Amino acid sequence: MTRVGDAIAYVRFARYAVPLAAPVSDAKVATGRQRPLSQIDVLTCEIGTRDGLRGLGFSYTTRAGTPAQYAHVREVGESLLGRDPSDIGKTYEALLWAGASVGRSGVATQALAAVDVALWDLKARRAGLPLAKLLGAYRDSVRVYNTSGGYLQAPLDEVKERAAQSLAGGIGGIKIKVGQPDMKEDLRRLAAVREHLGDGVPLMVDANQQWDRASALRFGRAVEDLGLVWIEEPLDAYDAEGHARLAAALDTPIATGEMLSSVAEHIGLIEAVDVIQPDVPRVGGITPYLKIAALADHAHTQVAPHFVMEIHVHLAAAFPRESWVEHIEWLAPLFEERMRIEGGRMAVPDRPGLGLSLSGRARDRLIDDVEFHGSGR
Repeated sequence: MTRVGDAIAYVRFARYAVPLAAPVSDAKVATGRQRPLSQIDVLTCEIGTRDGLRGLGFSYTTRAGTPAQYAHVREVGESLLGRDPSDIGKTYEALLWAGASVGRSGVATQALAAVDVALWDLKARRAGLPLAKLLGAYRDSVRVYNTSGGYLQAPLDEVKERAAQSLAGGIGGIKIKVGQPDMKEDLRRLAAVREHLGDGVPLMVDANQQWDRASALRFGRAVEDLGLVWIEEPLDAYDAEGHARLAAALDTPIATGEMLSSVAEHIGLIEAVDVIQPDVPRVGGITPYLKIAALADHAHTQVAPHFVMEIHVHLAAAFPRESWVEHIEWLAPLFEERMRIEGGRMAVPDRPGLGLSLSGRARDRLIDDVEFHGSGR
């Protein structure tokens, strides 16, 4: 048991590059805005206390940004030494002020996300509880859908085959990408997947901000009879008014929010859409995520967090309204543990904290690391 007055005595930040088995493409690639995604870049934070407790957290970027995050935590990370690890809010605010000149969103707070997650992991480990239980769980498992098999570079037959494999492996729903230059091709692929899966399988689509308001409305009306769980990111992520109009015009729920990087940016969207999709690393950590979730609960808006299932399974289990967690297996090489999935649901790990530890294989993907040591105040 931790004594009152424990202090942070060790901090390690590390950068990892985790290659994907094969590059993937969504609407941003199909329309020339981005290159195919070939790896996930991860920033980890390991915190140790004077009394021997440990916490592990991480953030990530795609295509660009992790070197900037790493540079930021190298500057502010030493100030963690000597702080009480239980004072998460106080520590978060101190780190914000340490980097105040670069703002309170974007790269700066996404770097701090790794620290914040590590502190919550440590706090739950101290209590001997999974993070979901520390926060106050409503359930021991959450509904789970797969995204990684539905990208646009994959031929239709491959999308159907991987969807079937996911369902056979215990996944409960399937999401496929849309937003190609020719909407007719999107509709053709979507209809074929729906026919292949049958009407009873939950099916989502994700346009990755591809359409203008008129195109999104046209697509939404064309797919109303397919019984989709949601249409994700139909419009620019910051177009709250457009999303509100679209949600009002369609029976199919509208989901968005993964690209936003602060609590303030989510406020307008929470009341505009049916499903808000915050991402812990992108919004700056679990501390700001919990604020977003509370606002969404007050507005009776569903929350379906984006990516990083290893963190989000705990937060989804601790949210009053049951929704979905996104299954993407890309970060698996970094961790020893695997998520348990069966019957369409992902089990909350029963190990303390996040229930994660870095794998021996992670060393092969290490780019750089830095450590800070101190006896504590």
